[in-house]
Amino acid sequence: MSEFNDIIKDKKPTLVDFFATWCGPCKMQAPILEDVKKTVGDKANIIKIDVDKNTEIAARYRVQSIPTLIVFVEGEAVWRGVGLHQAHQLVEKINEFQHLKSDIDKL
Repeated sequence: MSEFNDIIKDKKPTLVDFFATWCGPCKMQAPILEDVKKTVGDKANIIKIDVDKNTEIAARYRVQSIPTLIVFVEGEAVWRGVGLHQAHQLVEKINEFQHLKSDIDKL
């Protein structure tokens, strides 16, 4: 759990995919996330959390349906989506939040 907390506290966006191995849409989301990672490169972290193995984390973020995707910036959940999402949608969300904290710091 501490490793998870360290990752989501990063200044760059972290896209977390809450999934289960038995979930059909989750299996379809996996290659899409690989495409997103290729597109955004080091601009964002992309991690997967198996809800069956990480029940505490899933409960903490109220994950009730899978796949659930949450974007974190500096430990704060800034976007949540449930269900299958296409690569372009996720890339847009990551880009939208890439400079969120740095823009706030300038005010």
